[in-house]
Amino acid sequence: MADRPLNALFLCTGNSARSILGEAILNHDGGGRFRAYSAGSQPTGTVNPWAIHTLKTLGYPVQGYRSKSWTAFAEGPEFDLIFTVCDSAAAESCPVWPGRPTSAHWGIPDPAAVEGSNAEKAAAFLDAFRMLKRRIDLMLALPMTSLGQIALGKRLETIGHEADRE
Repeated sequence: MADRPLNALFLCTGNSARSILGEAILNHDGGGRFRAYSAGSQPTGTVNPWAIHTLKTLGYPVQGYRSKSWTAFAEGPEFDLIFTVCDSAAAESCPVWPGRPTSAHWGIPDPAAVEGSNAEKAAAFLDAFRMLKRRIDLMLALPMTSLGQIALGKRLETIGHEADRE
């Protein structure tokens, strides 16, 4: 992998919750080793207020997030890593990304789909945050510079499938 910060893109359909959380966590916890972005195949146009609330409550930056289409990245930057965080985005025909980035599916239940009390919504967003944080923490522990692209892809997929079983 590169000797510069790695560019990572979190993709979801609406780009209002899970992908925003992934972007925020990796930018904050990545220690300058990553530049994270997020986008959606059919963006809602707004960031879910519960995503912002969750980030703020947990001490993460809340400025600068916006719901945008993955076409916003057609001209770059070149991505090293792409994560789909919802099943519908994983099943869609994604654009061809320059540079052949390593990709993995890290499916997370949609907290924005939860209906009920504010406490139930807050809990759903906290659960999504914790799942993403656990996966990102496991990724950050990988020897990124010594893994080849195929080995890295397999490790990232494994993280997506097994991280929540522990």
